[in-house]
Amino acid sequence: MRAPRTAIAWVISCEHGGNRIPAPYRALFRSAKRLLDSHRGYDPGALAMAKTLARTLRAPLIASTVSRLLVELNRSPWHPRLYSEVMRRASQDARSAALERYYVPYREALEASVARACSRGAHVVHLSSHSFTPRLGGVVRTADIGLLYDPARPSETMLCERWQRALRERAPELRIRRNYPYAGYDDGMTTYLRTRFDDRQYSGIELEINQRYPRGDPHIWKKLRGIVVAALCDTLADVPESTR
Repeated sequence: MRAPRTAIAWVISCEHGGNRIPAPYRALFRSAKRLLDSHRGYDPGALAMAKTLARTLRAPLIASTVSRLLVELNRSPWHPRLYSEVMRRASQDARSAALERYYVPYREALEASVARACSRGAHVVHLSSHSFTPRLGGVVRTADIGLLYDPARPSETMLCERWQRALRERAPELRIRRNYPYAGYDDGMTTYLRTRFDDRQYSGIELEINQRYPRGDPHIWKKLRGIVVAALCDTLADVPESTR
């Protein structure tokens, strides 16, 4: 599989790539193994998908394997769910230390990567890799793949419409939905970066994969990752050179 010939500068990120708890905080999470292994602890498969995207597109990858239960990298500092219930029981000093050691450096690194690419005059497409639990609160999620974006940003709308179409052409059996199971303009890293870079500079897309794939047959999961990236390459191949 080849990356498309394009003037786009790609940046790949993965905010919830693992459920690691650093040593200073392990005592707090001693009885939380089940929680850490659940969808609340990390996004199963998200890091593998991010690595596939980065390798194919020859793009930088900014990823974290620290559990979102320590500090939520994909939320603003003021968000009420920045810290999990476990961390809310910790001291203010412990929370502040986690913020400074893991949250701030990650977000600064990702923003700097986007800024460097923008400074070269290219349009940056940031793909943030995530996965979602098949069932939440007793409700079954009716999608295999979600493409999250801000409909007010024409570049993001066009890319997701084309990507959805290309995915359906390659794998008509898959359920591909846009702005599902979450809205792409909710609080998150892409939403923040849109305040820093305008639509001519930056497109921020969150890719959501149903966790039944990474938790299921490894051969099917590998095939799905290939389909996702191949469809993205199809999408870019269809974009006229003058609009890139």
